[in-house]
Amino acid sequence: MKRFTLADVLDVLFYTLSVCFVAFGILRYFRLNVWLSLLFSLLFAAATCVGTGLLLSSSRRKKVQGKREKEDRDSLLLHLALEKEERVRAELLTALLADGRTANLKGDVLEENGTLLVPLFTMEPLSADTVARLLKTYESTPFTVVCNSVTAEAEKLLFRFEKGLLQGDEVYTLFARTNTTPHPLICGQLPRRSLRANIRRSFSKKNARPFFVSGLVLLTMSLFTIFPLYYLISGCVLLVTAVLVRAVGFTEAG
Repeated sequence: MKRFTLADVLDVLFYTLSVCFVAFGILRYFRLNVWLSLLFSLLFAAATCVGTGLLLSSSRRKKVQGKREKEDRDSLLLHLALEKEERVRAELLTALLADGRTANLKGDVLEENGTLLVPLFTMEPLSADTVARLLKTYESTPFTVVCNSVTAEAEKLLFRFEKGLLQGDEVYTLFARTNTTPHPLICGQLPRRSLRANIRRSFSKKNARPFFVSGLVLLTMSLFTIFPLYYLISGCVLLVTAVLVRAVGFTEAG
């Protein structure tokens, strides 16, 4: 289980305190004893804390898994776009055979059950012009285009001529299911933005205006809420942050 971030802790704390105060107010409104009201409101708050924590944990786990899968998919497709054509065909053949499918490679031709597989992994979606050239090249021969993605016009053209299409998500699923993802991947380990870089970006001078506007909005909202203290404190903090960022914040070049 992933550790909670500060944002998660603050969310749990906010919901817990909100439920506690609201429950206490409602119970006191119905003239329940002070200590019983406090006891029940604390029980409601504890249940809220546990429930919110479980929900956030589950949501975070799904989000992390989805993000990791997307990164793995993008890394694989980038590798296939940069890899040599003969190696791409060999890697596809390995995945197909591991999936129990009948495929073979004869020279430069990859075939599955009498249908040609044409790998065309590119950085941009395949255009209708590229598909038209393939139709001219292979004429009446049945074939399937294996690629990252295609434009809507290209997909319609393939469908009209009853040609197959295997796109990025299906390609990634094939490699992941058969555990045949090539290693190492070309550019598989892309550099990540460091914590220092994130801090410099967050507190750059250009962000002074968003801080200022957010603080001003919170201060304005404090005039129309029952509990204005939170908005007053948060608004003042953001306004002070805006001034500090504008005065001593990081520059674009930094």
